[in-house]
Amino acid sequence: MADHKNSVRTDLASLKTEGRNQNTLHIDELSTIDMVTLMNNENRVVEDAIATQLPEIAKAIDIIAERLDKGGHLVYIGAGTSGRLGVVDASECPPTFGVDYDLVRGILAGGHGAMFKAVEGAEDDEVRGGEELLADGVTAGDVVVGLSASGGAPYVLGALKKAREIGAIPMGITCNPDSRMHAICDVIMAPYVGPEVITGSSRLKAGTAQKLILNMLSTGAMIKTGKVVGNLMINVRPTNVKLRDRCIRILMELGECDRATAEALIDELGDIRASLARLGK
Repeated sequence: MADHKNSVRTDLASLKTEGRNQNTLHIDELSTIDMVTLMNNENRVVEDAIATQLPEIAKAIDIIAERLDKGGHLVYIGAGTSGRLGVVDASECPPTFGVDYDLVRGILAGGHGAMFKAVEGAEDDEVRGGEELLADGVTAGDVVVGLSASGGAPYVLGALKKAREIGAIPMGITCNPDSRMHAICDVIMAPYVGPEVITGSSRLKAGTAQKLILNMLSTGAMIKTGKVVGNLMINVRPTNVKLRDRCIRILMELGECDRATAEALIDELGDIRASLARLGK
């Protein structure tokens, strides 16, 4: 892959995510208990900020579920903390919902190594964002969710533009209410959580907000596509001791059988749905 010059950003000073929090100007002078109390108070704004975005989150879930039902995929792409959160959410879908590992995917600027060690400058390359989206195999049937706390990471913007170009549905999660993402995305989720406790450290409130929205998107889409019965993980696989026990308990409840029967079926079939069918449920 060819090297590309980094994009020049002229909007950084005006970004709301870069603002200085007037409540924490003297946090370095506080006792430890006062420090964490102040941080906790700041975190309380996240829930209210997300509440303002629930209609857009619901809209996104319905679109994602529709695309998944038609054979599409959900692809998160981001840089830094935002991108790592996308990778985490994607990686948790197979063990939780029993789906294939490529159904929900995360792409991180800087590649696999950036999950563990920051790759400086990776987020600044707009062309590479589009290239890596294509290299991942994204097609017109997919949904691409760009993750950028500021809403202006060039790598993410490039990916979203490429998603639109190939016919995939571009969506965005940002914590700036007037970001550069807005003009590119079909659905934008933009909870405004205010300036961070430590100026510009968007791993804090912005990261929390993005994580909560990702939880809603993947969980909501899996519920809508039949991966949950009641509030039970009907597709979970018995791949370790804890999950085997969970499968057994779910089968006991849905199959109305005793533990010995559930254990035997799970150990034989390794699948809750198949076990329910064997029980005639």
